[in-house]
Amino acid sequence: MATNRKEARKKRVKTDHDAWMMLDGGFARRKCTVLDLSNGGARIRVHDTNPVSGKVRLAFSRDVRKVTHCRLVWRDESIIGLEFMVPV
Repeated sequence: MATNRKEARKKRVKTDHDAWMMLDGGFARRKCTVLDLSNGGARIRVHDTNPVSGKVRLAFSRDVRKVTHCRLVWRDESIIGLEFMVPV
């Protein structure tokens, strides 16, 4: 059992990879940058100031037919934390 928050975190891999995000129920894609990845989620930088909340889909290539379903966990200005979800 993890005794503190740092121990509970999954190992992250730093990256600087372009990606595209679609809001839940929307089709317009927004460019973003994946800053780091873990098995459970990602930390990304959004490139616009429009609000992001709830569920999003993240595409790691321009082919937005292949997406990862995510849930917004936290936000700090243009940096957001996403948790990967199993699609239902």
